[in-house]
Amino acid sequence: MTAESQLTRLGLFDARVPRYTSYPTAPHFNSCTGPEDFRNWIGLIPEGSRISLYLHVPFCRRLCWFCACRTQGTTSDEPVRAYVEVLKAELRLLQAELPAGVTLSRLHWGGGTPTLLAPDLMRDLARTVFDVVPMGEGAEFSVEIDPNEIDDARLDALAEAGMNRASIGVQDFDPDIQKSIGRDQSFEVTKLAADKLRARGIRSLNADILFGLPHQTRARIADSVQKLLSLGPDRVALYGYAHVPWMARRQVMIPSDSLPRPEERLKLFETARDLFVADGYDEIGIDHFALPTDGLAVAAREGRLRRNFQGYTDDLAPALIGLGASSISRFPQGYAQNAPSTSAHTKAIREGRFSTAKGHGFAGQDKLRARMIEALMCDFRIDSTELRSSFGISDAELQEMYALAAREFGDMVTVDAAGLAVPEKGRPLTRMIARVFDAYDLSKAGHSPAV
Repeated sequence: MTAESQLTRLGLFDARVPRYTSYPTAPHFNSCTGPEDFRNWIGLIPEGSRISLYLHVPFCRRLCWFCACRTQGTTSDEPVRAYVEVLKAELRLLQAELPAGVTLSRLHWGGGTPTLLAPDLMRDLARTVFDVVPMGEGAEFSVEIDPNEIDDARLDALAEAGMNRASIGVQDFDPDIQKSIGRDQSFEVTKLAADKLRARGIRSLNADILFGLPHQTRARIADSVQKLLSLGPDRVALYGYAHVPWMARRQVMIPSDSLPRPEERLKLFETARDLFVADGYDEIGIDHFALPTDGLAVAAREGRLRRNFQGYTDDLAPALIGLGASSISRFPQGYAQNAPSTSAHTKAIREGRFSTAKGHGFAGQDKLRARMIEALMCDFRIDSTELRSSFGISDAELQEMYALAAREFGDMVTVDAAGLAVPEKGRPLTRMIARVFDAYDLSKAGHSPAV
């Protein structure tokens, strides 16, 4: 049996499974978690500890058709300025609850398009953030950069504010593919943005690229990857495009008959992966690549790799607080998500309360299963010794759970006294294997192709 036929038999090309950036996944959040839980969980952060902070800017000058993020278009700065005032007010609410001495491990501005903020707004927002919670030693401040929506004045403002990592969305450099996804962005414009970031001393550059796009072929993705490599990114996320027009209505603009078949998607991924590895990048988890000197690669080698709503991370802060409409926070006690609509979020903040609309408080085996899934996604193995020590579970119980995966996936997993591991040939199935340890209703959770 060929490798592809074995993957076919196990359902890789038909399955739709979660990306597991959280456990339980966001579709399982409910309204039992509210503003009081969010406030209480902030208060339980230990004094003098470190946290991560995510600020969501939901505005875009243009709405790319492929994107499934919560965004809204605007041609005016007026709603953006009003929204920044709301973010500042939300930061002050956070300040009132945050224990003394807390500092930042990571600060990330995402969206949407945070670089559509005018320079004065960038400076004002950064000042407010650091008034509330200062950067800790070795902290990272990263911003998602749209090369079509950036200029010298805004780059200067971000650099002066302390941005030291930038993330550039690429998707694909082929003009025909760009037109089919509503994202015109030339290589020249992208290179100019990367050069200007480096010229301002930005020490770390991330890039996102997609496989599985309409009209994408192995030759086309190889060309895009080689162009991207010429920019020298420190780390790359190679995400699979998820065509979910029932969730992201703008995706109806993308004709489904132009999308590659599932088997071809795997070949597109493998083509790109082989180029990154050949160029000296370490393969990180299921879809990231990093230079050996990058923090993500170091964390992977040292067993410190983690996974959160931004994907893979080397951040070990126990709390990630999300501010802005639709943002999700993660605490040791559970998840909390802000009101998804800008209007509902704004109303709550202006009334002096957090906008938490739903979430999930950890119970039962949530933390155990979350760690098992995260370990698989990060390290392709589950360490029984760690789980027995951290969660008090017996070896017999663990072996029973492992047996479920072994029965379903055969030699695509290995089980022994040390735990469960996924060998190289089984790694395309990682998300499906992780699903075995998901105790929630899977009909609610899977929205993206398994490859």
